[in-house]
Amino acid sequence: MLYLHDVWVNWFEGEENGYNICHFHEWRKDDAVELLDQVPLIRVEPVLFHYIENDLAELPQQLLDDIFQKAYLRKNHERIQLEYCFVVTDGTGILAVDTIGYNIPIRKSRLIPRQEQLVYEMISAHEAKNYQFHGHPKEKEFHILSPDPELMRGLTRKERQLKQLLFMALDQLFSSSNEAEVRYWYTEWCPERYSLIQEMKFDVAWEQLFEETKYGWSEKHEIFCENIIKGQPFFEKLWEMENGSKVN
Repeated sequence: MLYLHDVWVNWFEGEENGYNICHFHEWRKDDAVELLDQVPLIRVEPVLFHYIENDLAELPQQLLDDIFQKAYLRKNHERIQLEYCFVVTDGTGILAVDTIGYNIPIRKSRLIPRQEQLVYEMISAHEAKNYQFHGHPKEKEFHILSPDPELMRGLTRKERQLKQLLFMALDQLFSSSNEAEVRYWYTEWCPERYSLIQEMKFDVAWEQLFEETKYGWSEKHEIFCENIIKGQPFFEKLWEMENGSKVN
């Protein structure tokens, strides 16, 4: 088995979409970066890599058996054994995974560029191991709280986080079924359509608001997001974490 040593990881926990596992250039100073003293490296088929990167489903038992207790975390000069931790690649994408003792990829991290280059060199002469796994490939269903990658493409880490916050607020708006409220927010987004919006039923107004806000990210999106979350402490806290300032 191949092993990597002295691997810096920045765990993103409970992420089912690969776009939320930030690449090195998006790591932040206040991220909790850890050092893996030793970690097994395995090459898999692209379909399994995609499954691990973009889902929180059961890992193949044979894979878990292969890497069981073979990784170590270095912390305060201690070497701590990890149950199921590994670096996986399909020859293109690379991901560190820690199940924290479960059989699903709870924590995921990208690697720093130097380590990624080392992975490519190490696996160049190795074929992918074919692990049997259940339930895939199948078409993944995306929704407002787990947006399609296309809606996040090209955005920065901050923009992705704020966009997901906006979607959470829109989802809450949908749950309210309040026609006057959804008309108000659609008018905030598109004031020039005020007269038309006042005639809209709830479902139509909400659907059109979502359709018009779901693509891209702009200053208009950011202002709208800031306004729609006002007075909601949980959302305001998420806003503050991304913007470093309170909601105005």
